[in-house]
Amino acid sequence: MKASNLLPVERIETKIYLIRGKKVMFDRDLAELYGAETKNLNKAVKRNRDRFPEDFMFKLNPQEVAIWESNLRYQFGTSSSRFQFGTLNRGQNIKYPPMVFTEQGVAMLSSVLNSKRAIQVNIQIMRTFTKLREMLASNKELREKIEKLERKYDQQFRVVFEAIKKLLATDEKPKKDWGFGV
Repeated sequence: MKASNLLPVERIETKIYLIRGKKVMFDRDLAELYGAETKNLNKAVKRNRDRFPEDFMFKLNPQEVAIWESNLRYQFGTSSSRFQFGTLNRGQNIKYPPMVFTEQGVAMLSSVLNSKRAIQVNIQIMRTFTKLREMLASNKELREKIEKLERKYDQQFRVVFEAIKKLLATDEKPKKDWGFGV
């Protein structure tokens, strides 16, 4: 089975978050993608803890967990903790803080998880991280080019934009009735 047929890139992209200034994936999301249970993924990581330094994987601190839970409740309603984190009752907090993996940590998971699915999913995840990095780089270049053009042609564009605004502005006149009066 080819990795590209296994998971759509969009599905992986929705599971990449920015935490502490790093693009990361949650342990539960990775377990879901790999077709494994979160606790089994975490056990494999704990057995190989020396492969996962802080810049590869870290646990969320209590403040980050609180922010994350409030965002989930906002997105999915008050029962979201149960939906997202397993066997919690309504109103409870998560039992263990989630682990999040940076791009390097996800790559390291491929050496810890040996199933064929895990390997194929890992390839697809790495391609997605690369695609995101390329998109960010190209957007940065495009933004810089636009800013340079704005500085260069600022006065000329200002005149054009003011003319466009005048054309788009409509005078508020009362509408005339159409048809027959009764």
